[in-house]
Amino acid sequence: MMQDVLHDSRISRLVELALMEDIGLGDLTSDAIVPDVQLGKAVIVCKEDGIIAGLDIAALAFRYGDNSITVSPTLQEGAWAHKEQIIATVDGFTKGILRVERTALNFLQRMSGIATLTRKFVDAVEGTGAKITDTRKTAPGLRALDKLAVRLGGGVNHRFGLDDMVLIKDNHIVAAGSIRYAVEQCHRYLRANGITAEIEVETKNLAEVHEALECSGIRRIMLDNFAPDIMHKAVRYVDHRVELEASGGITLENVRVYAETGVDVLSVGALTHSVRALDISLELRDLRR
Repeated sequence: MMQDVLHDSRISRLVELALMEDIGLGDLTSDAIVPDVQLGKAVIVCKEDGIIAGLDIAALAFRYGDNSITVSPTLQEGAWAHKEQIIATVDGFTKGILRVERTALNFLQRMSGIATLTRKFVDAVEGTGAKITDTRKTAPGLRALDKLAVRLGGGVNHRFGLDDMVLIKDNHIVAAGSIRYAVEQCHRYLRANGITAEIEVETKNLAEVHEALECSGIRRIMLDNFAPDIMHKAVRYVDHRVELEASGGITLENVRVYAETGVDVLSVGALTHSVRALDISLELRDLRR
C-alpha cells in the first residue's frame, strides 16, 4: 500500500514542491552555523499518544533533501505510539537534517493526525458493522496522502475524485429536475462512453429515498443530514437492497448513534478537512565530524 504511494509520481512532485517552498535558495540559519562536514543523529519523537502515518513520506523528503540521510523507523505505519516514544532515527549530515526537518514533520504530523482521528471514529463504531469513510474535503494537492492516512487509521476511502464514481448530489438533482432523470442520464452517459462506474444518489428525505430506490443500477444511497430516527426508518425501508451512507453532522459524540441505525457507511469530512496535527518533534542527539 505505502509502496504504491511512494511510486506515484504525484507524490514525488508534491515532496519536491514542499521542499522548494520551504528551502527556497537555501537554509540561511543552518548554512551560517553548521559545518558542511558535521554528521549528526536525530530522533523523531511522538509527543502524544496516536497512530503514526507518513514515516515513509518523511523519509522520502529527507532523501530528496539530502541523499546522505537515512531514516530508520522503529515502528510500522499505522502502529500506535505512546507519548515520548521514539518512532524513527535519522542519520546523515546535520545541515541536511535541519534543512528538511520541517517539511518532513509537516507531512508526518498531518498524516498521523488524520490516522489518529480516524481510529477514534473506527473504535467508536466497533461492533456495529458500519465503516468509517472519508470525503473529498482534503487539503488541495494532499488528497493521496490524506486518504492513505485514513486507511492507516482503519477507515475506508470514498471516491478519490470526480472521475472514478458517479455521485448525484442535490445540485445535480436540481439541474436535472428529478432523481429519476438524473440517474437515467448518468446510465446513458456511461453506456455511450463505455465507462464502468458505480452510482450513488444523495437524498434529503424519505420521499427522495423512495424515488432513488425505484431507479435501477444504484449502488448506494446517501442519507444526508437525516436525524437518527428518520435514518432508522430509511434503513428499514431499504432493507439491504442497496448500501446506505450516513453523511452530515457526524461527530465522535454521536457517531455510534448513527451507526446503530444500521447504515453501512458513515462519511466524515472532519477526518481530513479540519484535522489537528499530531504533536511530533525531531531532536538532535549526537554530533560528530
